Amino acid sequence: MTTPLPISFFPFLLLIPAICFTICHANSNLLCIQSEREALLKFKNDLIDPSNRLSSWVEGRDCCHVHQLHLASPLSAPDFDTPPAEWEAYYNSVLGGKVNPSLLELKHLSSLDLSNNNFSSIQIPKFFGLLETIPHNLGNLSKLQYLDLGGNYLGDLERLHFVNSSKSLVILDLSWNRFSPVPKWIFSLHGLVSIDLRFNYLEGPIPDYFGNFSFLEVLDLSGNSFDSSIPNSLYSLNRLQFLSVRGNQLQGTISSAIGNLSSITHLDLSYNYMLEGRLPTSLEYLCKLKEMDLSYNKIEGGISEILQSLSRCCLGSLESLDMSNNQLYGHLTDQLGQFKNLSYLSLAQNKISGPIPSSIGELSSLKFFDVSENQLNGTFPLSFGQLESLETLDFMNNLLEGVVLETHFSNLTRLTTLTASHNRLRFEPNSSWIPPFQWISYLNVRDIVDLRSNQFRGPLPRVFKNLRHLILSNNSFSGSLFELVCNSSSGELMEVLYIDKNLILGEIPDCWNHWQDLGLLDLGSNNLTGKIPPSLGHINLTVLNLRNNSMFGELPSTLQNSSLTMLDLSENHFNGSVPAWIGDNSSLLRIISLRSNNFDGHIPHKICDLLNLQNLDLAHNNISGTIPKCFRKLYSMANRNNRENYMYVSEGLYLSALLVLKGRQDEYGATLGLVTSIDLSTNSLTGEIPKEIGRLVELRSLNLSGNLLTGNIPDNIGNMKLMESLDLSMNRLNGEIPLSFSNLNFLNHFNVSYNNLTGQIPTSTQLQSFENYSYMGNHLCGPPLTKNCSTKDFSTEVENNGSSGEGSKVNGLYVSIVLGFVMGFWGVLDHIGAKLYVFWATMDM
Repeated sequence: MTTPLPISFFPFLLLIPAICFTICHANSNLLCIQSEREALLKFKNDLIDPSNRLSSWVEGRDCCHVHQLHLASPLSAPDFDTPPAEWEAYYNSVLGGKVNPSLLELKHLSSLDLSNNNFSSIQIPKFFGLLETIPHNLGNLSKLQYLDLGGNYLGDLERLHFVNSSKSLVILDLSWNRFSPVPKWIFSLHGLVSIDLRFNYLEGPIPDYFGNFSFLEVLDLSGNSFDSSIPNSLYSLNRLQFLSVRGNQLQGTISSAIGNLSSITHLDLSYNYMLEGRLPTSLEYLCKLKEMDLSYNKIEGGISEILQSLSRCCLGSLESLDMSNNQLYGHLTDQLGQFKNLSYLSLAQNKISGPIPSSIGELSSLKFFDVSENQLNGTFPLSFGQLESLETLDFMNNLLEGVVLETHFSNLTRLTTLTASHNRLRFEPNSSWIPPFQWISYLNVRDIVDLRSNQFRGPLPRVFKNLRHLILSNNSFSGSLFELVCNSSSGELMEVLYIDKNLILGEIPDCWNHWQDLGLLDLGSNNLTGKIPPSLGHINLTVLNLRNNSMFGELPSTLQNSSLTMLDLSENHFNGSVPAWIGDNSSLLRIISLRSNNFDGHIPHKICDLLNLQNLDLAHNNISGTIPKCFRKLYSMANRNNRENYMYVSEGLYLSALLVLKGRQDEYGATLGLVTSIDLSTNSLTGEIPKEIGRLVELRSLNLSGNLLTGNIPDNIGNMKLMESLDLSMNRLNGEIPLSFSNLNFLNHFNVSYNNLTGQIPTSTQLQSFENYSYMGNHLCGPPLTKNCSTKDFSTEVENNGSSGEGSKVNGLYVSIVLGFVMGFWGVLDHIGAKLYVFWATMDM
């Protein structure tokens, strides 16, 4: 059997084409065989090559005997959140078309790489299956060592069964295809050193046959749907250096047999979610371990015991440890400082408590440190100031407290991301600091600073000009915005600026023109006054939140130049009419909140052009006129969409908003994308509720209370079956509650009080569950009210109140009978009276 190549030789294989090309040009006598040149040109002619990668393949070009054919795309497949421009570049780089059988003429071929292209519309060529029968003097696969068909989304690999005769094959890459199950012929290739099957449609248990690859050094099964426990056969691969089963559905505990992986350097069992139990102490035998990722599982146990096991053998080798999103507990001990080569450590989202040990400062190679969302307490160690290589520091959502000093950060010149939000940290400047809190600028942080929800106070800092995200929400920062906003060195690359829930005062300065990358601006819940400066409309904002301040004036027309997704100006003193331009160039708007201001005039029909609008709140203003019938055009409220729970707005940030629903104000973040609402309450709207509003079948909350609306309630509101909150109270509506309301099975907030409604409350699982006050101030009967709907009681009620409806017909019948009797009775009396008058008149004669 041919001895497989060591894994360290793999990169050299990729250099062979370049070496061959150099040799050819160094000696022009080394001309390629004419049949191979023609084969390559035929092969090229059947390919679709949008980026002209094969433009050098022309007639008459000198070439060597073709040993290596590597036509992988130079660009990796983008992620789902990759910008469109990168997707376009990727698609322009991939090859398509068909694979010409002329490849059979390449009799010296030992390496074939067609990975990361677009051959998804064709099957694996039939001629591949003929290669095993080609005579040796015409070429066969006996020399093939490297086969890469990854990234082509192939679904049928049965035609590749011939490969099992390729005894020299050491590298097999079938990743990013669509096949299932694992082809059986793979298990005949006992000399394989590397197997890459990631991101296919593989499911069921992991086959035990993988344990037969005694030379295997690399095994990647990530991104499939294997759902068994990890078989002990994998743990028997004592030459294995790289093992990844990331992103499957594996379950059960991790066997103590993992200690048999004595050569392992990279171990990734993350994102299985169902791996559980305590880690075996046999981890102490993994002496070559460099990277271990067990994140997003249900692994439990004490963190100090795990570090103890790892420290017995791999103190000098461990470089990366990720055990985030598990169920670890206990304290971090000074033992942590012994892992001198550790550069990446994530223990986020566990239940680890106690202080951060001061030995953290001994991790001189540490670049990434994340202990967010634990229960760590105590003070922030001064030894952090020794971590000169640190780039990302995240300890948000803990119980850390105490004073932050310049010493903590003075040496962290490489720090790009600082996330310290939701702790109990404070800053107490002394006279030697010039000016207070300027260490943010001194940090030279180039990416993210997140200090929200602490106890920081003092003026706003000046920041390094390359900072992209600055989040200072929910602290006690004070002073004005002028120094931060108008400093020409600030904001050039800033994308996110959150300073909400502080004590900032004064006007918003009109010097935003150099903040051209700013997309998200939140200055809500401060003490700001004055008007919205026009220059805010000269930058391409996607989110503008100025809620809960004391600002006034009309909205500047420059805002129509923005690409706003969310506009929240609620709880201020803005006036004028709601501008018509709000629907012109803002088709991306999903949230509009102008509640609790002094807006007047009519609702502009241009709002109906906002096809993405999900939440419209104009409550508590002085708006008059009628509700536009064109509301039926609000596409996101009328059509079922595959919306995500969240609204993604920037790298690592999801939009949140304060919405008033179901009679209370709550902040929506993780579920904001699912919320749809209209709130026009407490205005001066007149006319009837348009029946067109019943077409908004995706609406979950509708509040029209506190207006002057008249007429009947549209029957088709009962078609809005997702409705959870409906408030029509304090209007002048009449008629009956439509029977179709019995279809609103998700209602948990309902109010029609103080109208002129009559008749029986429809029977349903929801309408009888509300308190009496939801119906008071009307002429209604039936459960949940104690007043029943008997004929006697109901007719008396209608007569006393002048109500209309079916009861009035009954009342008219009784009135007619009574009036007929009275008129007949008086007619008889009149006749008798006339006779008596004649009689007495005669007697007087």
